[in-house]
Amino acid sequence: MDRRIRHLLHDLWKASKRFVIENPLQPFPLGDRLAGYSGDKWKHDLRAGINVALLAFPQGMAYAVIAGLPLQYGITCSIVAALFGPILAGSRHTILGPTNATSFMIFSYFAAYPALGKDMLLLMPLTIFMAGVLLIIGAYSRAADLIQYISRTVVVGYISGAALLIMLNQSKEIIGVTLPAADGESARSFFTIAWQILSRIPETNLAALGLSAATLVIFLVLRKLVPSFPGFAMTLVLITILASILHDRQVLDVATFGSVDVRDIGNLLPNYDIFSDPGVFDRIYQLFGLAFAIAFLASLENSVMAKSLASKAGERVDLNQDMLAVGVANLGASVLSGMPASGSLTRSALNFNSGAMTPISSLLSAVFCLLMFLIFGGFIEYIPKCALATLVICIAVSLINTKLIRISLAATGSDAVTLVVTFVSTLILPLHVAIFLGVGTSIMLYLRKASRPHLVEYEFDEGGSLKEMDEENGRKIPQISIVHVEGELFFGAAELFRTQIQRTIRDDSLKVIILRLKNARHLDATSVMALEELIGFLRSKGRDLIVSGAMKDVYRVLRNSGLINVLGKENLFLGSTKNPNLSTRNALKRAQEIIGSEEADVRIFFDPSHS
Repeated sequence: MDRRIRHLLHDLWKASKRFVIENPLQPFPLGDRLAGYSGDKWKHDLRAGINVALLAFPQGMAYAVIAGLPLQYGITCSIVAALFGPILAGSRHTILGPTNATSFMIFSYFAAYPALGKDMLLLMPLTIFMAGVLLIIGAYSRAADLIQYISRTVVVGYISGAALLIMLNQSKEIIGVTLPAADGESARSFFTIAWQILSRIPETNLAALGLSAATLVIFLVLRKLVPSFPGFAMTLVLITILASILHDRQVLDVATFGSVDVRDIGNLLPNYDIFSDPGVFDRIYQLFGLAFAIAFLASLENSVMAKSLASKAGERVDLNQDMLAVGVANLGASVLSGMPASGSLTRSALNFNSGAMTPISSLLSAVFCLLMFLIFGGFIEYIPKCALATLVICIAVSLINTKLIRISLAATGSDAVTLVVTFVSTLILPLHVAIFLGVGTSIMLYLRKASRPHLVEYEFDEGGSLKEMDEENGRKIPQISIVHVEGELFFGAAELFRTQIQRTIRDDSLKVIILRLKNARHLDATSVMALEELIGFLRSKGRDLIVSGAMKDVYRVLRNSGLINVLGKENLFLGSTKNPNLSTRNALKRAQEIIGSEEADVRIFFDPSHS
């Protein structure tokens, strides 16, 4: 037994090693980007790095607020991810860091499971580490290639629903009220939070509401007058100065954030005690769903962002290479930060529009973000919570893309259903469940459309070519039916395929069915079982099945599954690319032999250019 296990492990190791060799990822793509690096590229990267840092610093705080984590976690994640990401990323404009989608997924999960929420800070490093490992495994397994099969409507529905949740959750800071802490197993859904906030409107802090209004006005004015200016950061600076002045004069009293000592490294880094906890495997069991959802969403976000920027830059993108970069960035964030990293569309777009030439711009943005943190980190305690909440809501509003929603609703019925299911799910379910419910709906509707093989009854015309049977006149040979199968025959189509064939054989005069599989694709075990059951059913009725036109991939499945022995080698006629109808002609001869008739003179078109 031990020897068999050793052999199995050895075979698994060899298979894994061969898989990695056959699916290579670059160990240091940044080196290729730096070949021929010039002063002109440095100037472009420097400008882009400064612009990105001015956005990443306040956005990092905003996303930490969304996740319900300390502000410094968002800033350190912006630094760490931007340092680790470009080393392995294939895309030169990618900026990694905290994002709204992953941040709110964290909040949603721990709001849905309050018992775990009490240990949120303790559990975050393990969660992020697991997400990083899953992303790295996915990269080497080429899992990013499957992302293209996820409908964009899932992303549109998820982001739209999450944006509403973000706005609702931050509105409590706008009116300056505190919601009761969730305890036990009571979860907070969209409607629970909405009811709690509505019930506390009479307790509104007018000072917080007024400061929120001032924040919104400043932000909108800056964006209108100087759109290229870092309006987010400047608004936060101006409103913090205003709030401090009014507070000193005892005119204003609003909640602010706690102080952050940037010199205390222990205060900036996450707590690692979870990794030495004896119950760590129980925690892995509890957090795996969240980690998988974060890894999936990070890969999906990064894929959408990378393909969008690559199309603008006229470049090709290796999504698996980028998935590896996101995985390594999350490993770094699990040790040096406290938030998961993903591909930021806003910061990456700013990096692209700022003229970044290489991934050096990402490294520079991390350096400038770190300098800003060291210089201004001590002033974080003066930032009014209502002001940052207002800016978070401004970000959330920009996430709702009415154009994409309209396209998704109008394109097809499947897209509309997927969008609505995903959107509604984000409002009533935890987001790590809602995202997969949307993906499941999308795949289910896709399989429903793909699993509809097209079956047409054919016959030979006087010229020897196949044509669709004339329904009015019926078959020339009533005992024989030639059924042409077009499309997929994988597991999703097997039952429909069998049902359609059984409908064809309702004709009592029919004795032989010739199944023309030349254009049938993707036979699998389920379709083979359906064929075997069909053969048994036909023979129980005194009828026969002949297969013609089977190409190499179909023949391989029939042979490996043993179906040829059930069918009989004399009833299988392989297809030919030189003369596609030849196998059907031979199958028809075999059918006439079975019924003992030579009623028809079977001719077939032959191209004399082929010998």
